[in-house]
Amino acid sequence: MSISSRRRITFTKFYKTSGYESLETLRLLDGVIDIYLPDIKYADDTMAEIYSSGRNYVESNRAALREMWRQVGPLVVDDEGVARRGLIVRHLVLPDNVAGSIESLKWLAEKVGARLHLSVMSQYFPAHQAFQTPPVERQVSSEEYQKVLDFLDTTEFEGWIQPLE
Repeated sequence: MSISSRRRITFTKFYKTSGYESLETLRLLDGVIDIYLPDIKYADDTMAEIYSSGRNYVESNRAALREMWRQVGPLVVDDEGVARRGLIVRHLVLPDNVAGSIESLKWLAEKVGARLHLSVMSQYFPAHQAFQTPPVERQVSSEEYQKVLDFLDTTEFEGWIQPLE
């Protein structure tokens, strides 16, 4: 093994999160995290509480996303295609618009901006008590998912769309 003192190695500090952190916690991470990968799960507090026991989810999540954006901004990718810094927001489309997908995406477009990278996911699968909890006892229909994709076509977001299989 050969060790060289001339080779510089940098490590990207990556934080995958629910997006439900307090601003106090996020401010402690300012300057530490290079890439945030949070979720935006719901556009309605009632749905957040019913399906995830999340109180005051919408306000907390949106404040957290704005703070993450302030800290790292848009996704920066180097010449080799490696993400180095930025915010990528994940959103899982749920059956019967439980997640309020279009409302969440509209909020992101208005309050964060088109330079945001999104990962829109279709892989919701009911498990455990979801089988007894309409409407999340089933997977997302192609029509429900297509509505979200149609809305995305009206935006300038970049990112990834998971195919519905």
